[in-house]
Amino acid sequence: MSVELDHLRRDALPRVHDSRLRIVTRWLGRMNFADALALQEKIVAQKRSDPTLADTILLLEHDPVYTIGRTPDQTSLRGGSHLPHPFFQINRGGKATYHGPGQLIGYPIVDLRNCGQDLHKYLRWIEALLIEFLAGFEIEAQRREGLTGVWVEERKIASIGVGVRHWVTMHGFALNVCGDLSPFGQITPCGISNVAMTSIETETGKDVTVPAAAMMMEKLAAQRIGHLQITAPEPLRL
Repeated sequence: MSVELDHLRRDALPRVHDSRLRIVTRWLGRMNFADALALQEKIVAQKRSDPTLADTILLLEHDPVYTIGRTPDQTSLRGGSHLPHPFFQINRGGKATYHGPGQLIGYPIVDLRNCGQDLHKYLRWIEALLIEFLAGFEIEAQRREGLTGVWVEERKIASIGVGVRHWVTMHGFALNVCGDLSPFGQITPCGISNVAMTSIETETGKDVTVPAAAMMMEKLAAQRIGHLQITAPEPLRL
């Protein structure tokens, strides 16, 4: 069971009183990166202190921004001083990437203590979710050995980078839906030289909006969260 998107602009998370409530989805519309990061950190802190709060996925679209993970290797920024949009270094894995209009951003905030405390299983779940989602557009996407994200042949359509605090996840995925991909040309995306970026629009020639993609992702994530969770979260008993 999920909660309708248009009811979830509030900050409060529901508590898990019903074992059928597996995950909550929140559509936030277009949001700058700093505000989205602050909201993630707030929810992560809430879930750490109150395990009865439901897992959630924040779905949104960012204003243009570049980010890089916690790595001493900054070469994927190509120096960084030339970047035309703001830049953030954050607590996720991975090298530089771009977020902006036309991308569906997904930030699952999931308590992995209810998922076997298995980060690799969680990453594979995100990949499988994206691959199944793209199959709905008749796009045959796949993983590539040794590389993160989701690919269409040699073209990258989705990036993945996660952070974990006390087994509660943050950050997540960026799926290219439509719009301008040229800002990726200012960096070495994910540290992969000469990578070609693609999108649902590019692959299908169809007009797809980010809000429409978010509605589809909301339904699919609600159906597939059971593949990740061992059981629905139970209230903590002291």
